[in-house]
Amino acid sequence: MQLVVARIGRAHGIKGEVTVEVRTDEPELRLAPGAVLLTEPASAGPLTIENGRVHSGRLLLRFEGVSDRNGAEALRNILLIAEVDPDEVPEDEDEYYDHQLIDLDVVTVDGEEVGRITEISHLPSQDLFVVERPDGSEVLIPFVSEIVTEIDLEEQRAVIDPPPGLIDDRAEIASSRDSEDSEGSGGAV
Repeated sequence: MQLVVARIGRAHGIKGEVTVEVRTDEPELRLAPGAVLLTEPASAGPLTIENGRVHSGRLLLRFEGVSDRNGAEALRNILLIAEVDPDEVPEDEDEYYDHQLIDLDVVTVDGEEVGRITEISHLPSQDLFVVERPDGSEVLIPFVSEIVTEIDLEEQRAVIDPPPGLIDDRAEIASSRDSEDSEGSGGAV
């Protein structure tokens, strides 16, 4: 099975290094020197990692055969894909691979059906479940423990405790302007 583990960013310096947007919780395993990664688009790879280092909080990689800035820039926005045993699971019991979460049914803690996870969106601040509702619409669910209370792989479901307004229109919007208007503030003098 194939997992996207990173996206190549901009070139760094003149010796062929690139920044990468890491999309794995195991970069030391998936993005280690000597790792051979498939690419999307496939015509750009496979790429073999020559070395890597962290610089100012960002992972920098250099690939075999890429020795200058022009070569590094040509790799920009390419996805790096690792071949992974489908039975492999993350070491931490609260971590999941995307393929384990795709197609899970999403229900609320009250048992209300929300939909089915069709995609995991990896954003810098948090991951989001893209959930297809029974009516065909989509809803985004932040993958945080306060909202996603349980992942049950055996039952193929994710249980959520959504705040008001996340999956419905029950949100109450409070505005200080509304309360001033109701008190008859009278306008400008």
